[in-house]
Amino acid sequence: MNHRSGDNPTSSPIPRFLILWALNTLGLWVADYVFDGMRFDSTGALWVSGLLLGLVNAVIRPVLILFTLPLTVFTLGFFLLVINALMVLLVATLVSGFYVADFWTGFLVALFLSVFGWGTNLLLGRYTISVRST
Repeated sequence: MNHRSGDNPTSSPIPRFLILWALNTLGLWVADYVFDGMRFDSTGALWVSGLLLGLVNAVIRPVLILFTLPLTVFTLGFFLLVINALMVLLVATLVSGFYVADFWTGFLVALFLSVFGWGTNLLLGRYTISVRST
């Protein structure tokens, strides 16, 4: 594959997918050390959970957001945290070897993963922080 100067190889779908999968998995791995109520029985369960969490967040989460839009607006967006927790709990239910103790652990893990994802995107340059001086 020949790249011109200025081309970003991570803008093509496959490398971008692999990077996002790795970042999801890294976030889950770190969360495993941070939260006592969550654990993985194997590295395979961790990698499968990272993959499935990305797929669930890409497919099921937007549908849930659409169906719960009035509730999300009424709660000023805080219901999105509940949806994120439900996505973590769904993945824990589907993946053998991935355990989350209860809803509140799932809630905290989802909150952690959101902040972790925002931070990694900031480090990778996907988001920028601009400071205006007056």
